[in-house]
Amino acid sequence: MFGRMNRNYDTVVVGGGPAGLGAALGALESGVSRVLIVERDAEPGGILRQCIHSGFGLHHFKEELTGPEYAARFIADVIDHDIDVAPMTYVTGMGLDTDGLKHVRVLSERGGVGEISCRSVVLAMGCRERTRGAIRIPGSRPSGVLTAGLAQKLVNLEGYIPGHRVAILGSGDIGLIMARRLTLEGCEVVGVFELMPYSNGLTRNVVQCLNDYNIPLHLATTVTAIRGKDRVEGIQVAPVDDHLRPMMDQAYEVDCDTLLLSIGLIPENELSKNLGVKLDVITGGPVVSSTLETSMPGVFACGNVLHVHDLVDYVTAESLRAGRFAGELAKGYKRPEDRIKLLPGKNVRYCVPHTICPGREHTVFMRCTQHMKPCVLRVGDLYEKKLRCAIPAEMISIKLTPDMLDKFNGNQLSIDIVPANEGAKE
Repeated sequence: MFGRMNRNYDTVVVGGGPAGLGAALGALESGVSRVLIVERDAEPGGILRQCIHSGFGLHHFKEELTGPEYAARFIADVIDHDIDVAPMTYVTGMGLDTDGLKHVRVLSERGGVGEISCRSVVLAMGCRERTRGAIRIPGSRPSGVLTAGLAQKLVNLEGYIPGHRVAILGSGDIGLIMARRLTLEGCEVVGVFELMPYSNGLTRNVVQCLNDYNIPLHLATTVTAIRGKDRVEGIQVAPVDDHLRPMMDQAYEVDCDTLLLSIGLIPENELSKNLGVKLDVITGGPVVSSTLETSMPGVFACGNVLHVHDLVDYVTAESLRAGRFAGELAKGYKRPEDRIKLLPGKNVRYCVPHTICPGREHTVFMRCTQHMKPCVLRVGDLYEKKLRCAIPAEMISIKLTPDMLDKFNGNQLSIDIVPANEGAKE
């Protein structure tokens, strides 16, 4: 029930976005009855509330929905299952008893400072955008420089147009979607400028948001200066060399009044750091076992706080699993310890989870480090799969079955993506 918060629960979920909603429902599926979602906004739904474009739900619901429609279905399930939701509430820390009981410290305008006891916690805080400070763009500091996500909120929720002649730095999915959104609102998008020699957004978004609207995408190009005093008047851009260094002798000026930054997302892990959870230096999220349990016993993680996902459908599948595992632990059931460590190998940037165990099926997510096509995904000597292509912007997932793992006696498995001419068993 919205606004209700007791002092004792089986499982507490931190965050009410798609990951948090899925985790809470997953916990109920495990058989626990007392679940709480702690949400810092006035209502759950997270980033989905401002994503009014379609394209959500194709995997999970087998139909195309907008972000608010996707969120509404999970919110309705939360209400139907009488899961408690504490809006406008922040988690400030957590203490542990020797018997594993967690004491979650919360702060809210309505209830002040409080403490909630539970047996398991799921971290589902989502992610945040990188800002200008993260990449240190030189130049002046006028108004009109903002992240693509903030622009999306201004346009879709607040009804404000951030500018009229817009340049976009970075080809992340939010930036691509906003290029189309602003064009439909009558703005001129002068171009999308991407540092890398490839787009960092999904291929479908490049086609549907840029190509279909004749918006130019300038690869291997970056913004080297921002011009303007009170308001952005233009930017300087330059192509980059093979080492991503701007070639200033080829720099040129672009007139615009707005610069949107779509330069990547970072898992929102300030709380995780404060709790002492071990983090992966590549993903920026927690190191997790096959049950999505972090280095802190009884604390689980899922969704974009664990690693940044492409599709919300993948977030949902992962969070349902995390919730079920958290609920099982709250009931006193402990699964067998993992004994196999997954190692990112050739052309694999990271893989999640970090460890697995024989005896059950595992879904492993990964990203490659560079474009490759055609290629072969190889998991030690256990499994090989032909891939038409591997693209850093698109997450790759595989399923490892008990039949594969029961034949393995080692304690480490390397995952590699290699050129197809190195051969595949399939």
